[in-house]
Amino acid sequence: MFNYPKKVNIADITIRDGFQHEERIIPLDAKVWMAEQLVLAGFKHLEIGTYGNSKIVPQFNDIDELFKRVRNSKRIKDKLDDVVLTVIAMREKPIERAIEAYKEGYGPDRILMLSATSESYQKKSSNYSIKEYWRMAEKYVKKATDAGLKVNGAVTTIWGCPIEGPTNINDAFSFARRWLDIGASDVEHADHDGSASPNRVYDYFKRVIDNFDNPIQHIAHFHSRRGFGAANVLAALQAGVVNFEATFGGTGGQPANFIDGVPIIGTGKYYISDKNITGLICLEDLVVMLDEMGIDTGLDVDKVLELGRMTEKIIGRRLRSEAIKSGRIPKKLSNKDY
Repeated sequence: MFNYPKKVNIADITIRDGFQHEERIIPLDAKVWMAEQLVLAGFKHLEIGTYGNSKIVPQFNDIDELFKRVRNSKRIKDKLDDVVLTVIAMREKPIERAIEAYKEGYGPDRILMLSATSESYQKKSSNYSIKEYWRMAEKYVKKATDAGLKVNGAVTTIWGCPIEGPTNINDAFSFARRWLDIGASDVEHADHDGSASPNRVYDYFKRVIDNFDNPIQHIAHFHSRRGFGAANVLAALQAGVVNFEATFGGTGGQPANFIDGVPIIGTGKYYISDKNITGLICLEDLVVMLDEMGIDTGLDVDKVLELGRMTEKIIGRRLRSEAIKSGRIPKKLSNKDY
């Protein structure tokens, strides 16, 4: 028997994860507009950029200005008290930048740090070994939380690594525990390459929900490289997960290493050969599916579909959403004669 939550929370991470994968710079005005519209659509959690090396992620060279403009936007200023703005800050200098921006009144409410159970993936994402990263994290989680920031501790390569292959799922469980033990406010459990299958998703999250004190601290992050995205959401719902992340059009993935016609350092050779199939679960389709299931997302579904169409125009290509083509399922018969 299905036993789904009656209400869930969906974080939009298009501006960060979705746009980082694009091979052209998304204009600052478009990012600001997107953030405003997301808040107006009812989103309470937005991930809007990265504090990192500009040679690796030039998409976010405008991150300080983006935060300032979003914070000062007259359209949403009265709503931001209920919204959490997150930025990726993987290492020491980015975390210090985030802390300084927070103290100056325009920065993020929350930073995301990432630990991988795969040594190769950890090295690729942070240039640290797993042991070195945890040593740094223990120091900097405290530094960030003492300053007033929330910290999201992400765990990835849970179900497999795109570089090494199979991983030990028990490591992911212990990493999640470790993040909370050192002061993280919540934990993102990530399938960054579409390795997870629904049965393993259910088993893992059932263990998480049954063994951690506060289920609300756990977030599911799925990619849909092999088309398992919606099925994995259903499996996580059945296990009791109520927090999910998604991107418009199923965008996202490894940061681009080719921007505006120019090769850049990026994060190195793409670990998945076809870079166009690496994205997250599609937010529009997810919201429509949950609405049909009677699960409350707190979002304006029609506005979400409108934003999906606009995201295609911002990015400049057809994305993977089915819902923006097909729309919502009609709630009543039309008056049309047949």
